[in-house]
Amino acid sequence: MSRIGVFICHCGLNIAGTIEVEKVVKLVSDYPEVVYATDYMYMCSDPGQDMIKEMVKEKKLDGVVVAACSPTMHETTFRNTIASVGLNPYRGEIANIREQCSWVHQNHKEIATEKAVKIIEATIEKLKLDIPLLPLSVPVTKRALVIGGGIAGIQASLDIADSGYEVILVEKNQSIGGHMLQLSETFPTLDCPQCIATPKMVQVGQHPKIKLLAFSEVEEVSGYVGNFQVKIRRKASFVDWDKCTGCGLCIEKCPVRVPSEFNEFLSKRKAIYTLFPQAVPNKPVIDSNNCLYFTKGKCRVCEKNCSLKAINFEQKDSLVEEKVGAIIVATGYDLMNKAEVGEYGYGKYKDVIDGMQLERLLAPAGPTEGIPYRPSDGKIPKEVVFIQCVGSRDPEHYYPYCSKICCMYTVKQAMLYKHAVPDGQAYVFYMDIRCNGKGYEEFLQRGIEEDRILYLRGRVSKIFKDGDKIKVWGADTLTGRKIEISADLVVLAMAIIPSKGAKKLAEKLRLATDDYGFLTEAHPKLRPVESLTAGYFLAGAAQAPKDIPETVAQASGAASKVDSLFSKDELYHEPIIANVDEEVCVGCGNCVNICAYDAIELDLKTKKARVNPIICEGCGACSAACPSGAMQQNNFSKRQIFEMVNIFTV
Repeated sequence: MSRIGVFICHCGLNIAGTIEVEKVVKLVSDYPEVVYATDYMYMCSDPGQDMIKEMVKEKKLDGVVVAACSPTMHETTFRNTIASVGLNPYRGEIANIREQCSWVHQNHKEIATEKAVKIIEATIEKLKLDIPLLPLSVPVTKRALVIGGGIAGIQASLDIADSGYEVILVEKNQSIGGHMLQLSETFPTLDCPQCIATPKMVQVGQHPKIKLLAFSEVEEVSGYVGNFQVKIRRKASFVDWDKCTGCGLCIEKCPVRVPSEFNEFLSKRKAIYTLFPQAVPNKPVIDSNNCLYFTKGKCRVCEKNCSLKAINFEQKDSLVEEKVGAIIVATGYDLMNKAEVGEYGYGKYKDVIDGMQLERLLAPAGPTEGIPYRPSDGKIPKEVVFIQCVGSRDPEHYYPYCSKICCMYTVKQAMLYKHAVPDGQAYVFYMDIRCNGKGYEEFLQRGIEEDRILYLRGRVSKIFKDGDKIKVWGADTLTGRKIEISADLVVLAMAIIPSKGAKKLAEKLRLATDDYGFLTEAHPKLRPVESLTAGYFLAGAAQAPKDIPETVAQASGAASKVDSLFSKDELYHEPIIANVDEEVCVGCGNCVNICAYDAIELDLKTKKARVNPIICEGCGACSAACPSGAMQQNNFSKRQIFEMVNIFTV
């Protein structure tokens, strides 16, 4: 026989406003094996927890049910509470009578009260069959992997390395820096992004604790938190970076010129190139798709002009294997493909561009040295139309979410355009304006008042060519008037989407994503930088669209989580995991196929399933899929489930 205590929380009026708590206490008090039941306004508060501790000792309780909010919120809190007075923490259960009861039955007190009693009784039945458990321990490899070398990956790497731990930073491009290095200036301070980011890039390249693997991609990850094995593919650059000094003579002599990805195809680069002058590492790579030697078997001018013999046309991809204890994913973002939005004329009209292309035109080190010449004829545009929410907040056709930074970078771009072309006029078509950061609202007002940016609330209905102009038809919904503008340049604020290849990488890492490919955090409020898979942390726009300050803050948050993880010599893993009854297991392999964490394998000798307890996250999918009932989860056995279900069927 158990001695169970039930503690019911009012949660202010979240629970007590709908459920008759006193009535629930009275009914539960008479339930078999319940020796004590009470209620309190806030059970998670210090007085509430002290009450639980006192009653565990006084009533000699061997099990505790706390009827309150979701276990996601306070299960750890109450388990720690009972553990502090000597009770096994896994003899404590949460009965969720807030989200699953009071919140969904707010206008039906009688139904809510009756349901609350049933939920508590079902939880008591589960608790009766709970077995005491001990956390599993595993040693920690105190080395971190950071995937992505944008500002998020740079900040996270530096924070971890400055804490004294080794970092492996993997970047798929030739240089770290990310999209921030493409920007002209940053809002709301209008400071130079290169001046901010370049010192940090140099620190990364020179830090003794950081191993930078540029022009590389993660090929495979196995293992578990504290002990990951990672295979990294180092792509062939056809340049021996150990010999190369970055003098640039090979680039200068190369005869091939192709569109530059870094400059958003608004200028040319060579077939052997670095992304930008401040690149880290400042070592070139050869574009084999455009190099004359690879395409036609001739040239090799770069090789002839390299006195250090650093050019190596025979170089192949290589694999590097590393062991790490934690992984930060900071893969950044891309802009939605403009070609998908045919109604705005992108691809059809050269003078319809996206925001990133305008950033390069406005950048002092960009293809036009900061003067926004029109792509079609090189003239200076005197009328520029900015269109916001292109692809964003459009659930019928594209993406329903807000891309968050477009309002602010459009203000910035319109201001910088006016600084470059004082006699020009900027128009902004918008749905509404979202200024959700420090100094952002003031920045918007500055643009309207000082730079005379004209905001038009409404959608653009049609864009078409009219001579050397771009006609823009729209409507101002505030005045009800139709708008017609003869523009020289149209700039589209495209939706922000996950970076190319991010979805494939998430599959390799076994990380959850939302419907649009952004990485899913463990809890949006309480665990915003952690993933659902232990040992993985999220930073920057890989998780959702965000600006530079928020990206840097999240990167430092992820780094602090890694530092906390590395501060221990051993990690402890939840013991609520799957286990196999080998006498019942028939070796069908259903559990192996359904496990999202690759935690189960078939023993080749015994033909029985075997669970790796450290990798298992206790999701229960294998238990549900097992046709023989051999796979069960600790403290979620089938008998427990049936006993809980019986409460609601009697």
